[in-house]
Amino acid sequence: MAQKPKVDPHVGRLGYLQALVTEFQETESQDAKEQVLANLANFAYDPNNYQYLRQLQVLDLFLDSLSEENENLVEFAIDARVPM
Repeated sequence: MAQKPKVDPHVGRLGYLQALVTEFQETESQDAKEQVLANLANFAYDPNNYQYLRQLQVLDLFLDSLSEENENLVEFAIDARVPM
């Protein structure tokens, strides 16, 4: 199982989401990618996170994940409920 991102607890929501995006982009582990994308999808359910997700281009990350061969990544990207 993937480890939690190494984030200073005082960085706030934006910093935490940035750490997740960075981990997703840098990890070679498919399990870690799945866990991180699932976490980002969960954050997408909260409209208060939209500004951060947009700033970090997480919407593009979800769209890019739709073309992955890993079916779990595709499923997590589809499950993300981003307010429009």
